[in-house]
Amino acid sequence: MSTTTVFINILALVALFIAFIKDRKKTKQSLIIALKSFIKILPALLLVIVFIGLFMGFVPRDQISRIIGNQAGFWGIFIIALFGAISHIPSLISFPLGASLIESGASLTAVAAFITTLTMIGIITLPVEIKELGKKMALLRNGLSFLIAITIAFIMGAIL
Repeated sequence: MSTTTVFINILALVALFIAFIKDRKKTKQSLIIALKSFIKILPALLLVIVFIGLFMGFVPRDQISRIIGNQAGFWGIFIIALFGAISHIPSLISFPLGASLIESGASLTAVAAFITTLTMIGIITLPVEIKELGKKMALLRNGLSFLIAITIAFIMGAIL
């Protein structure tokens, strides 16, 4: 376990302890709400873990590196950005998937594009967005979000 992980967990436990001392009833209610939320997302979490396992098992590392690695260039980033835009994965689950992709040879820029488009663009939710915002506004928002996501990915790749 990394030092950062240990630090964050200790900090969370200290904060929980302080909250428990301050107001036991509210802290218990908060923990119950957190447990219920966890149980709600558990099926999606397990599904994504299975998906990641299957993906990593069937797609060789050199293939991942070739398609979305550093040598893939703009088209690799564009492909993974489209995949992120189409996917309907909770963003919380996208981070472990991104880490697995990096370990398998994907570039940081590609993973940044994937996570950014995943959180900013909603192809699956587009019909609802069109209904609420109108077709022009929904398409404009998604199109601009895609361009901004690609820009963010390149900036992240340059910084990191």
